[in-house]
Amino acid sequence: MTRQPDAPRHVVTSGGDADTVLRRLIRDGWQTQEGFALPQQAWDAPDRLVLHGRIGDQDTLQLCVLAAARGAGIVAICDTESPLGRALVDDLSRLGPIQHGPGADGGDAIAELVPEQRALLDRLAAGDTIAAAAAAEYLSLRTANRRIAEARALFGVRTTREAVLAYLRQRAQQQR
Repeated sequence: MTRQPDAPRHVVTSGGDADTVLRRLIRDGWQTQEGFALPQQAWDAPDRLVLHGRIGDQDTLQLCVLAAARGAGIVAICDTESPLGRALVDDLSRLGPIQHGPGADGGDAIAELVPEQRALLDRLAAGDTIAAAAAAEYLSLRTANRRIAEARALFGVRTTREAVLAYLRQRAQQQR
């Protein structure tokens, strides 16, 4: 068992959205389990495990965040405008990027990108390599690769090329 650094973290508002996300994750080879409790035997969650369910109280929220910290993927159903929902988003954000909604292209992920990620994606879209983009932005190659991996997770894609394309699509939609 190893920790999944790129484990998906989704916060959706309805069961239908959760089903859409779960179907996509199953298609990508993830195992799903209802509820957020993990066995106590090992710290790390089993490889490619996604836990899902509704966040209705503080105890469930804590189980969800603990499971995410242990490396499990998360699909949480919760109203993000409620105090409980805001707490969930805040806690999960500390662990990595969160996707809101079921969209395969990351929905409004462009709004969640940090300036470094935007700059790197702009340079990649212009044809730079990751190494050249990192140097131009005064970042180490490792940091650049990490920022790009986070952007891929936000957009819900597997490759850097797909992340650049999703970024360009969303940027074009925003400019309309």
